[in-house]
Amino acid sequence: MPLHLVYIVEVSTFIVMNFLNPDINNEKNPPGKGTLLLAEPFLNDPGFLRAVVLLCEHNIDGTVGFILNQPMELTLSDLGSEETSVSPLPPVPLYYGGPVEPDTLHIVHRIPDLLGGVEIAPGIYWGGSYAMLKQLLATDEYDTSAFRLFLGYSGWSVGQLEREMQEESWLVGKAIEKIVFDTGALETWKKAICSLGPEFSFLASMPINPQLN
Repeated sequence: MPLHLVYIVEVSTFIVMNFLNPDINNEKNPPGKGTLLLAEPFLNDPGFLRAVVLLCEHNIDGTVGFILNQPMELTLSDLGSEETSVSPLPPVPLYYGGPVEPDTLHIVHRIPDLLGGVEIAPGIYWGGSYAMLKQLLATDEYDTSAFRLFLGYSGWSVGQLEREMQEESWLVGKAIEKIVFDTGALETWKKAICSLGPEFSFLASMPINPQLN
């Protein structure tokens, strides 16, 4: 790469990260239950590239969350189950929740009257009755925008997320029902970034690799 282009890329990255000032954002919005972790624009971890992670638990034992914008090619019907009376299972989309226990199924939803669960943010619930979910799916009257199914989850041990925050790997935003359930995977990171405020909105159009812009 020509020297002047290298210089431009390095300067651009410096300007962005200093204008961004993640410390200010994260002091106002520390990570916690019911918040979103937004991968900073140049995070080079392929597992969390432009990821938006819904945090469902954050306490002295660690942190649990689910990646909202990594749909899988698999559907629920691909899993099958000897325990369910629903046969065959419907082709409900599945999302990659994270690398921890990838063979476990988790649900985030907005229908507590039917499924129960724990409210982690206004209109957003984690867990609940899988028996009721099976009954709902058996009716063919379900709305997939009312819930998200995840295989695996994202987990951080005690202090691990705090270290990543100090490394400026993440921005923190509020979990918004519309972003969680009504936004397509390709737009989730951009919408979540814009929800941080107008001073962050320009990041939504940043290329993943500024050297290719």
